[in-house]
Amino acid sequence: MKRLVPWNRVRVRAHLRIPLRLRLRRTRGRLLRRLLIAFLLLIATLCTAAVVAYRLTDIPEPHPETVTQSTVFVDDKGSYLGRRGPVDRQEVPLSQVPRYVQDAVIAAENRSFRTDDGVSPRAITRAVLASLTGGERQGGSTITQQYVKNALLSPEQSLSRKAREALIAIKLDRTRSKDDILAGYLNTVYFGRGSAGIQAAARNYFGVDTRNLTVSQGAALASIVNIPSYYEKAGSDPKVTATLKARWTWVLDAMTASGAITAKQRADATFPAFRFYPPGTTEGQRQYMIDVAAKEAADRLGITEDQLARGGYTVHTTFDLALQDATTEAVKNLKAGKDSKDSQSDKGTKLHTAVVAIKPGDGAVRLLYGGSDYARQPFNDAVGGAVEAGTALDPFGKVLLTAPLANLQKTPAPTPLTLASAYATIAANGLYATPYTITKITRDGRQVYTAHPDTRRMLDEREAFMVNAHMSKTTSTPETSKTSEETIPSPLTPTAQNTPQTFFTAGAGGGITRRTIWSTTLNPQLTLTVALFADHPGKKKNTTAPAQLPNNPSPIESAEDTAAQIWRLATAGTE
Repeated sequence: MKRLVPWNRVRVRAHLRIPLRLRLRRTRGRLLRRLLIAFLLLIATLCTAAVVAYRLTDIPEPHPETVTQSTVFVDDKGSYLGRRGPVDRQEVPLSQVPRYVQDAVIAAENRSFRTDDGVSPRAITRAVLASLTGGERQGGSTITQQYVKNALLSPEQSLSRKAREALIAIKLDRTRSKDDILAGYLNTVYFGRGSAGIQAAARNYFGVDTRNLTVSQGAALASIVNIPSYYEKAGSDPKVTATLKARWTWVLDAMTASGAITAKQRADATFPAFRFYPPGTTEGQRQYMIDVAAKEAADRLGITEDQLARGGYTVHTTFDLALQDATTEAVKNLKAGKDSKDSQSDKGTKLHTAVVAIKPGDGAVRLLYGGSDYARQPFNDAVGGAVEAGTALDPFGKVLLTAPLANLQKTPAPTPLTLASAYATIAANGLYATPYTITKITRDGRQVYTAHPDTRRMLDEREAFMVNAHMSKTTSTPETSKTSEETIPSPLTPTAQNTPQTFFTAGAGGGITRRTIWSTTLNPQLTLTVALFADHPGKKKNTTAPAQLPNNPSPIESAEDTAAQIWRLATAGTE
């Protein structure tokens, strides 16, 4: 007799024997529905989280160091002298950045900038592919993201910071114009050579303002942003220069392909010449001029020098940079005499030279040489050094000077600037002009200060003529104080207008004990004074005392030859 199996057990066994593939096929619809619901819930959660994060994300203020500006000093022709401030940065409006420079940066860093939403998945993918295939290196971040990273966030490398960077970039793109974002980026991105922003980079690489950049120069700066610490040596390192040139070519080709420049502009473009880096020895010497100009600029604006340094001003000075650099070289040759045996009789003796050139009747200081090495001697001999005058004051002995030169005849050791301004008064027929070094000061494109010469009648024309005649007939050197009846001939050729020149050398001490030499040349257009003196360590610590000038070569000949050389350079354009 067969044993009966309960029906429910039969059903279970039958179910167990159904193939897995068949069971999945039967339940696939249900599983897909569940997966779809889960996926939609995940998407909804992520979207909600993104919306909440977006709404909770504020656009932070730029870091103080990214908006701090330096104050720049330029010479009378606009050539860069130097700066004051914690960072080398000056903001410029986008309107002063040529469109082709903007397009060069976009071509180099983020070609979809004008159309993307602040972040570009395609750019990130392209950067990864370029890295894997060894192609031209490209940034995965958009210009907007780079600006957020550089100016608004810390440089920390983490996923959370990267996510926040993207959120801020999207919000920034939606709340500000592309031009505003590009302007912020160009004014904060680092270009190497200590340059933060396009304006500092234009000066440090090419010696021009941003608005004067050429197509070639703009493409070069755009190429440098990629690896600024490497490319900053362009122009001085052949390997770096060759690498940058290849990238420069790539940027220009991209600009041509996009229509940013024409085929003719591309064909005419030549790789630009760079300013030498690091800077030469004359750069440090310019700090003497900047010291004087910075103090005067702060006084004129009624602010402190620290406020001036951080204010983003452009200070236009009266200095002639080419003449200043040429003077530095001329004085360097003069100091070669220190190697002679005679000059080493006192090993502690230090030779000093101060040179001042002033425009008579105006007061503009064209040249101010205050020392050979600012790093070793920040004290400016031209404006602060008390140099023994000796017979250099003799021409003023028979006239009555009024303020501000009233005490000159009673001062045994005037500064070179003071005595040069007195000689300039004679060249201007008795009209004294207060020396000044600032012509104008601008900020954000606005002129905030304009200089006006401060003049007053110091001597009448007859008295000025007497002093000038005395200087013309007298060569009062430390070796002789005799008055010659013959006019001392100038070693220089008269100007085309046959303007008479007065050449006068005087000083303190005589024979082998000469202590100072003053050599002055003047005419109605310029007054040039060269002061030569020496000192040695004093008896007390950190003090100095006047010393005898070395006799080989002759200090008189040295001072006169140096003055003649500088005068020829200063008046070359008027001859």
